[in-house]
Amino acid sequence: MSRTYFGTDGIRGTVGQAPITPDFVLRLGHAVGRVLKRTEEKPTVLIGKDTRISGYMLESALESGLNSAGVDVVLLGPLPTPGVAYLTRAQRASLGVVISASHNPFQDNGIKFFDAQGAKLPDEWEMDVEAMLKEDWQWASSDGYGRSRRLDDAAGRYIEFCKSTFSNDLTLKGMKIAVDGANGAAYHIAPMVFHELGADTVCMGCGPNGLNINDGVGATHPEALVELVKTSKADFGIALDGDADRLQLVDASGRLYNGDELLYLMVADRLDRGEKVEGAVGTLMTNMAVELALKARGLEFVRAKVGDRYVLEELDKRGWCLGGEGSGHLLCLDKHTTGDGLVSALQVLKACARSGKTVAQLLEGVSLFPQTLINVRLAPGQDWRSNQKLANETESLQSELNDSGRVLIRASGTEPVVRVMVEARDEQMARRGAERLAEAIRTG
Repeated sequence: MSRTYFGTDGIRGTVGQAPITPDFVLRLGHAVGRVLKRTEEKPTVLIGKDTRISGYMLESALESGLNSAGVDVVLLGPLPTPGVAYLTRAQRASLGVVISASHNPFQDNGIKFFDAQGAKLPDEWEMDVEAMLKEDWQWASSDGYGRSRRLDDAAGRYIEFCKSTFSNDLTLKGMKIAVDGANGAAYHIAPMVFHELGADTVCMGCGPNGLNINDGVGATHPEALVELVKTSKADFGIALDGDADRLQLVDASGRLYNGDELLYLMVADRLDRGEKVEGAVGTLMTNMAVELALKARGLEFVRAKVGDRYVLEELDKRGWCLGGEGSGHLLCLDKHTTGDGLVSALQVLKACARSGKTVAQLLEGVSLFPQTLINVRLAPGQDWRSNQKLANETESLQSELNDSGRVLIRASGTEPVVRVMVEARDEQMARRGAERLAEAIRTG
């Protein structure tokens, strides 16, 4: 049975279009509540959200649906996705729900879930919810409806959790940090975390109005933070996305570091401090230079499918702690159960504070390979996998690259597009190689 509503990160879409409509979200809340009631007499669900104007409407619908099935609800207000995951575990709740479309524009919204341990739920649970959506309503009895309340200090509790992941013997005093909250869920939290650890902060993207989330700011638009770091003479710039689960970091020179580089830095820092690290997990898109650098230090490196969900699955399977994506989704499973932009930033800052080195110095010897990515739109019915010309060109190019580059060809999961990526030590070779393969798809 395939899923109708759930994607790789919950349910997401344009508000006002199915399924992101109040009537569907009401029914979703009811279905989730009934699934929970199968194993728990009186479940409690936490609901957090980002700053989109549609969050009020969807929150009310979800709350009502859960109450109608006999589930108690705790409203957290605007809170990062990892903050909801943390509080779900800390409050011993049955489930955590986040109303957010992450890095998407304000017109979109979505709903994602965490289990009682603050981890993403398995496919089987999502299938149970989808099956329940097809059943008739089954209201709780009049004396069995759920109650709702608000947790007024949710933000403060999460701030303290973030600070607890930074070493007690270290401080950020003397550092100036530019913080870009993407006008999203961490707008009132991120500046306080760094300030309370001693840093002098200057902020942007911390004035949400319901319509400006991710609008020219945040991890998906780091150029704004680069400029702020330069003009404010900050030591670091920290950019989060709308729900604050991904990170982009800028150093004092205005150099932007992506998730691949930051993953290597976190692994290397632990190795340098004598901690045991058995391996790390990236994705099919992780830069080859990072893989080679980790292997040079004797570490196993594993590539998962694109998506932090799949990185997490690989880490859980192997019992490892560290993984991530170039987009800035980073996982430190000994610190948190899910990707957390603030916690990841603190791990990088901790490495700099402890070593007295800059990010550039900590990444000496790791120079990312140039990557060229071309999206090739497919004609209706076009079967690119049986394209012999493409197969021949791919084999020829991989032979030319040898162990100094790689080829990745994959279909988009959301549109009729094939993504061609070529990575090589030489930028021109990467570009020419990608163009060759793209042309083979178009003409083969």
